[in-house]
Amino acid sequence: MTTLAAPDLPLLHSLPPLASKTPSASKTPPAGPPQRVPAPSAVHDALTLRSLRASLTAVLDAFGQSRLNAAVEAVAADPGALDTLFPSAGRAFGRKPLPGWAGWAVEDAARTVLLLGVAPERAAAEATLRYEQGDAAERRGVIRALPFLPVGDAVLPLVDDALRTNDIRLVGAALGPYARERLDQHRWRQGVLKCLFMGVPLGVVAGLTDRCDAELARIALGFADERRAAGRPVPDDIWLLTRYC
Repeated sequence: MTTLAAPDLPLLHSLPPLASKTPSASKTPPAGPPQRVPAPSAVHDALTLRSLRASLTAVLDAFGQSRLNAAVEAVAADPGALDTLFPSAGRAFGRKPLPGWAGWAVEDAARTVLLLGVAPERAAAEATLRYEQGDAAERRGVIRALPFLPVGDAVLPLVDDALRTNDIRLVGAALGPYARERLDQHRWRQGVLKCLFMGVPLGVVAGLTDRCDAELARIALGFADERRAAGRPVPDDIWLLTRYC
C-alpha cells in the first residue's frame, strides 16, 4: 500500500495513548454473549500515523505539545470538546506547512490527532459533524484525516462534497489516499478531470499510476484537443494520464 512521504525525523515525544471508550450497555441484555464488532480498518498503517505525529511534534514547542496532549485527553473524555478545539486548531498550533507532508499544514495534522481521540464507533459521525459545521480549513482537515480514521465507506459523501466545490485545497485533498482506496472508478475519474479543469496539479492525486485507465486517457486527450482548438494552454501534467493509462 502506498503511504505518504515520511519526514526523516526521530519521534521526539509520543502522544499519550488514545483512550478507548466502551459503548453504553443496552437496557435489554442480549440473548447470547456480547459480540464486539470491530471498527472498519483505516487506510494508513500505524507507521504512517507515527510519522505524522513525529512531524507534528517536531514543529511544536513544549507548550504546544502540552496543549495538544491536553486537547486529546479532553476529546477522549468528551467528544463535545471538539466543538471548540477543532475550529481553534489553526490558532492554537499553527498554519505553516507540515515538514515532510506535501500539501499538509500543521493544523491539518493537529485536527487529525484530535479526531483520533474519538472512540472508533463515533469516528464517522464526528468527522461528518466537523465537516458539515466547519469552514474550508476545517473541512480540509477532516478530509486529510480520513485515511487514519476507522470509518470505512461511511464518510464517502464528504469526499463527494469536497469534489463538488471550487476550492482547490479541498479538491486536491479529496483525491488523497482515502479516495484511492474507497472511491469507485467513475467518481475517481471525474475527480481527476476536475483537477485538470481547475488547474490542481495531478501530483496530489494518490494512486494515479495505479487507477488511471484508458477511458481517462481518452477524455484527457479530448480535453487537450479542445484547449488547443480554443487557443488556450494545455496543462503540462495532462500527459501523465496518457503516460500511465
